[in-house]
Amino acid sequence: MTPMTSRQRMLTALQGGMPDRLPVTTHHVMLSFLEQYMGGIPYPEFFDHFGLDAWTWTVPYQADTAKGEYHDPNQTFIHPLDHTHRVVSDSWRIEAEDIPDPEYRTTRYRFVTPKGTLTMLLQGNQYTDWVVEPLIKNKRDIDLIADYCTHPKCDVEAVNRTAEAFGERGLVRGHICYFDIYGQPGCWQDAVELVGTERMILETYDDPDWVHELLRILQARKATFIRSLAGARYDVLELGGGAASSTVISPRLFDQFVAPYDSELIALAHEAGQRIVYHTCGGMMPLLERIADMKPDAMETFTPKDMGGDVRLAEAKRRIGDRVCMIGGFDQFHFFVGCKPEQTRAEVRRCFEEAGPGGGYLLCPSDHFFEADLARREAFADEARHCEYPA
Repeated sequence: MTPMTSRQRMLTALQGGMPDRLPVTTHHVMLSFLEQYMGGIPYPEFFDHFGLDAWTWTVPYQADTAKGEYHDPNQTFIHPLDHTHRVVSDSWRIEAEDIPDPEYRTTRYRFVTPKGTLTMLLQGNQYTDWVVEPLIKNKRDIDLIADYCTHPKCDVEAVNRTAEAFGERGLVRGHICYFDIYGQPGCWQDAVELVGTERMILETYDDPDWVHELLRILQARKATFIRSLAGARYDVLELGGGAASSTVISPRLFDQFVAPYDSELIALAHEAGQRIVYHTCGGMMPLLERIADMKPDAMETFTPKDMGGDVRLAEAKRRIGDRVCMIGGFDQFHFFVGCKPEQTRAEVRRCFEEAGPGGGYLLCPSDHFFEADLARREAFADEARHCEYPA
């Protein structure tokens, strides 16, 4: 088979086809990893260094000036990997206050509206951030979100400039917009970050109508973003998130509170000419067909049991491999550190043998990794490049 470019190879797999060899990539490259292990090299150079098939991430927002929206002049940090500028208005202002803490970076955010102020508290370290105090404390707080929260749109021209510059190096990837400051692309998953996981689950029993009301509010915001995607040269956009995995909620809750909302967003994305990968970090096996029934183009992360998931890769391939592209499955916790390179190579071969037959598979770590021995990373990429499909 004629050798493909990284872009051709990944697109072929994403569309369910069989490329020249196994595509091999990484979900996100954490800035802490680049700084600690690779001397702070720029994100694209990571892929070049290891000979991986590359993604480039970008999620540029466009403000609707006709509705009084504008980019937040008080935003102090623009993530270098996705370029997201928050969209605010005079009726939806975001204020940040640094809170002294001896151990973690701590920030209180205030969302100021004409009828009241919502607050949330975040903490973080060099690896990640997390919610300490959720935004929604009283049930009618959601009225302020419904009435005043801005609805960002996609800056299509900015996406297309990125795609033009990236060329054949790989694919352009983004995500469906999530709530300002901290959230997830899926509707349920976004709501969990605003309410808290335990409370959100309990409310599905105590006040399901309120849960549905919140989900519809968040879905409407995401739908505005998706409708603006027409003409954007994305190759795939992420929806979902770990809070809807079967290690967090039951299949019954998934059927009631996840699938109805996210399936509509996937259909909207297809109408806008976009592909969707549905992200589920955690348990997937009881949900495989349910997720595939929502008709995404791809699914990830297929986290193995030894990493806290439950995925049996060969069984997953048998059950849904003819319906979606599969991305992930590699155990980065045990095979990027603390093992011999030969073991890393064997794990690559296992993934290829279980999920690779017939194509429609991209080898990728099961979500983020924060530590990795460089020799194991090199073995991961090199072995994948030797996993060839028949001509």
